[in-house]
Amino acid sequence: MKKILIVGESCLDIFVYCYAERLCPDIPVPALRIVKQTENPGMAKNVERNIQGIMDDCDIVTNSNWRTVTKTRYMDLTSNHMFIRVDTDHKMERVDVRKIPLDYNMLAISDYNKGFLTEEDIEYFCEHHDNVFIDTKKVLGDWVAKAKFIKINNYEYERSKNSITKMLNDKVICTKGEFGAVFRGKIYPVKEKVEVKDVSGAGDSFFAALLVKYAETGDIEEAIHFANECASEVVKHKGVTSITIARLKNKNE
Repeated sequence: MKKILIVGESCLDIFVYCYAERLCPDIPVPALRIVKQTENPGMAKNVERNIQGIMDDCDIVTNSNWRTVTKTRYMDLTSNHMFIRVDTDHKMERVDVRKIPLDYNMLAISDYNKGFLTEEDIEYFCEHHDNVFIDTKKVLGDWVAKAKFIKINNYEYERSKNSITKMLNDKVICTKGEFGAVFRGKIYPVKEKVEVKDVSGAGDSFFAALLVKYAETGDIEEAIHFANECASEVVKHKGVTSITIARLKNKNE
């Protein structure tokens, strides 16, 4: 069987780096001078990019129009302060989940709640595969009851906490930024404090690292520790940065 299949919607992340040297004369807002622009695959494609940075066996099912679904961030080049984010509003494609082959060791649902997957779609995966990992922006409910593990951040946990049963709570891995992650009441701290330059895409990096290490070891605690390590590494860089073997090697040398 193949290792990991990612299912979820994707976009194109665009970072426009600027200098803000003065205010507009007619209204007190910064006049931005564009210096450079970077682009990279985002959302589910960013999870794919992170997984492929450390292992080969990964496939993805995502929207074919992901390059036209954009998130454009205007950033100060010096401080990395974000002035504004502009998102396109394209109709998200739907997917027929029953046509997706499930001959994988793990299914990774990267759900940004943009319309690519419904609750019923995700429930179908959970009912037809024993090893489904979910990262979702949806409010949790019974539709994820058969998932293996559910990764959400603290904001998403607060939105869902009234609907999280004891059974669901035992599946939830809640990320808390610089404080690490919580799973089944245990705190998994970040080993070392780092200078955070950009948290964009850090959740995708955590999710990808969690998947890779669990696929390798079958040990969720070891996977959480590794995911913390990888997320701590990518936030040290500007923009949406992915995990690579070289970055992890340099970190540990």
